[in-house]
This record gives sequence, structure tokens and C-alpha cells, in this order.
Amino acid sequence: MKALGNTLAIGTSFVATSSTGVNFLITNRHNVTGRHHETGELLCTKTGAVPDSLSVWHNASSGLGQFVPVEVPLFNEDEPIWIEHPVLGEKADFVALPITTNPEIILYPYKPSYHSHMHIEPAQTVSVIGFPFGERTGASFAVWATGFIASEPEINHGGRPIFLIDCRSRPGQSGSPVILYHNGGGLLTHEDGSEVISPVSWLLGIYSGRINKESDLGIVWKTEVVAELIDYASTSVNEF
Repeated sequence: MKALGNTLAIGTSFVATSSTGVNFLITNRHNVTGRHHETGELLCTKTGAVPDSLSVWHNASSGLGQFVPVEVPLFNEDEPIWIEHPVLGEKADFVALPITTNPEIILYPYKPSYHSHMHIEPAQTVSVIGFPFGERTGASFAVWATGFIASEPEINHGGRPIFLIDCRSRPGQSGSPVILYHNGGGLLTHEDGSEVISPVSWLLGIYSGRINKESDLGIVWKTEVVAELIDYASTSVNEF
């Protein structure tokens, strides 16, 4: 995140595609506003600045393992370009940003789902894929942090569409995709009700930070509300 070309902080984002095939950059709302999601307090207290652009490292079309930075403005004539959830609005700590066609990059999007076909429950292992303290592997591969589902996934924790994970996550991972990944296979339910054991990777939601600085309990906004956002955003972009 940058202001007037100066780096303010480092976070994480990922690409997701809508049901109509429109791609968006997904990250936390507090990453683009530069303010605490609930209190509104400035996050960069040293400068008092808020971001006016993002420098996003995308996969380069020139080859796997290569990356290219793309500058993304956050405002158009003082109007935010990010798109918020149509119902939750600023109460949701995640936003979508349109992705401009660029021949230098290649996208590997997640596809959020309204309904989970995976059997998920407390104590299952999850992965938070991001950049703690800006740490990256190789040119710009993310770090996989391991955690566990800490609340009932089907229940909205605190009345919001979130669930909790127990993970030693740190600054820089805000905006990370949270996935359930089983290399050896997992139980997958098809729409017709049939079940199979298959290697799986399933997007569960977007990581939004810890419940407080003293806890390793982290907040995950559920994948279905991310799906709602990008489907709404794809309509907005098409209308524009």
C-alpha cells in the first residue's frame, strides 16, 4: 500500500472470478482505507497517511515463477474505485478491485462458492496463504501458514458471516485466502449428493486479522459473501 509513491505497509490480496467469469482483486477493506476496520483509527500512525494506490505483484505471463509489479490506483477523481459488498458495505472487511487487462500478467483465480461441497468442521487444518511481515519465497511466492478452524463454520460468529481460526498469523497476512487443502484427498460432495475421495483445494474465505493483539484467534470472512461481492461487482463493471 502506497501514498504519494511511498510505501505505507504490506498486505496480501488474491484474484477471484465471478460466476460470469469476471476477475477481481480481493483484499481487506482496511488495506485500501488505511484505517482500522471497526474503530476507524489510522493504521499508519507514523505518517498519518492513507493509501492512494497499491503495488500488486502479479504472476508474469513470461513464465511460472516470474512476477511483475502492477500499480493500481485506489481513487478516480477522489472517488474510491474499490467495490464493497452490496448489503454489508463498509461493515465487511473485504473489497473487490477491477483488474485491467494486461498482457504482461497471467491470472490464477479462485472461484468462491455460495455453497461448500466440502465437509468442514472445527479442528480441521487450514492454510493462510500470504506474506507475514512482507516475507516471500523466491521472487514472490507466498508463505503457507497453518492453522485450525476454531469455531463452527456454519454458524456466523458474532452475528457476522465470519468464522474463527487458530493460527499464528501476523501483519502482512491481511487479505490472505484461507483454504482447506488436502494433498492426500478429502471428502467431496457433488450436487447430486454423491461423495468421492479426491485431492482437494477449497477456498473457505479471506483472512481479516486477529480478534485482538493478544490472541492467535483470527477472523475469516466466509467464501459465500466474497462470491456475493464479486457477482455484484461484475454487474457494476458491466453497467459501467
